[in-house]
Amino acid sequence: MPRTVALPRTVGKVDRIIHGDARAVLDRLPKESVHLAITSPPYNLRIPYRGYTDDLPPEEYLAWLRGVWRALLRVLVPGGRFVLNVAPTSIKNFRPIHHDLSRDLRDLGFIMRTEIIWYKQTMGRRTAWGSWRSPSNPHIVPSWEYVLVFSKDQWRLPGDRAAIDIGPKEFEQFSDGFWPIPPERKRAGHPAPFPELLIERLVKFYSYRGNVVLDMFGGTGTVAAVARRLGRHYLHIDSSEEYCRIAAARVAAARPPPEYPIPPPVVRPGIARSERRGGAGTD
Repeated sequence: MPRTVALPRTVGKVDRIIHGDARAVLDRLPKESVHLAITSPPYNLRIPYRGYTDDLPPEEYLAWLRGVWRALLRVLVPGGRFVLNVAPTSIKNFRPIHHDLSRDLRDLGFIMRTEIIWYKQTMGRRTAWGSWRSPSNPHIVPSWEYVLVFSKDQWRLPGDRAAIDIGPKEFEQFSDGFWPIPPERKRAGHPAPFPELLIERLVKFYSYRGNVVLDMFGGTGTVAAVARRLGRHYLHIDSSEEYCRIAAARVAAARPPPEYPIPPPVVRPGIARSERRGGAGTD
């Protein structure tokens, strides 16, 4: 007979699509209730997200994110993982935002485990050479993004070996930190969606079936949909009501394994914003 897992102790707080401010919602979640968080924050590059204005001064932007990371640290279980996707910012005005974010997270107490290079295979559309065939001003075009991986308090995440769903060949492939995965082409109204293959790898590699997976800048629901399809509980937060509607339909359509009957989403109305900015990162 299929093995049916018990709901986590956070039952009633999981399997939800929440329209609201990332930090305000995190502050209301139970302590040590999330096993894996995967997100990509707004990039502060005036990207046209819905429900969010992407134009904070750089130091205010980093300070806002530090508040979100601090709130996340509280809700992660010991050994819980945080996976942060971040892209290099432009060519001429290059800013190593990945260094800023990894520094802030380590200062807050996160353990930095590794960084994965997500090679997006986008060089075919290249147009910015700087100086052509000359050392005077050549440009390096970022055809990759960083996937930074952190843990809370300890490296090990306890779990039931029967709830592991990653195969030997997958494990060997995923443990190589160079991941060539094309970007998502179906945008569903979002300017920067995750490809499902990227999230599937992260969920299988860093969590057990039955764990709780969170995206606090959830966009149109890639993380939540993949988590449900792979037999994990999910929490999706975003400041855009429109993105949350899209995410709810998408997650409801994801079919979990029969032995892990993760329920369809409960949609919660907005939680008052505690800050000027609240969500809408890469979904």
